[in-house]
Amino acid sequence: MEILIQIGLFLLLFTAGWWFGRQAEQRHWAQLLQDEARLANIRISSERFIHPEANGQLVCASVVIAQDYFKLVWANIHNLLGGNLTTYETLLDRARREAIVRLKANAAAQGATQILGVRLEMSDIGADQGMVEVLAYGTMIFAPAQPNVWPPQPLDAIGATT
Repeated sequence: MEILIQIGLFLLLFTAGWWFGRQAEQRHWAQLLQDEARLANIRISSERFIHPEANGQLVCASVVIAQDYFKLVWANIHNLLGGNLTTYETLLDRARREAIVRLKANAAAQGATQILGVRLEMSDIGADQGMVEVLAYGTMIFAPAQPNVWPPQPLDAIGATT
């Protein structure tokens, strides 16, 4: 009887973790869509310099995102069986998109109209814990009529969410 209680408790906690993790991920996706739409006017490109006479400055942003425990367990089981690990694909997609949104927010707060030479760096944090860091950086370009604002404003000052 005691083993049934332990199994039931495990299943209850596991299901609660899955549900809360799913809710948090859905809220993050919704916030990303809103932020991407709000910052759609900031153009980004991987090209280095389209206008060499433009006034530019380095801008960067980073994010660390962790996978919920349910998806981590599912990915480990799926890894044993082989195939695409879609749980990690969504984690990387969310992290990449969030880093780009933060990069655009930093540039917009300083009056930039576009970001050139955009690069993304990814690293795994905490082996086997499903955490990833994404660093996005590039050269923000200011419109000719707008001044170069320095020093850069912190993320909290521009209303970016985490």
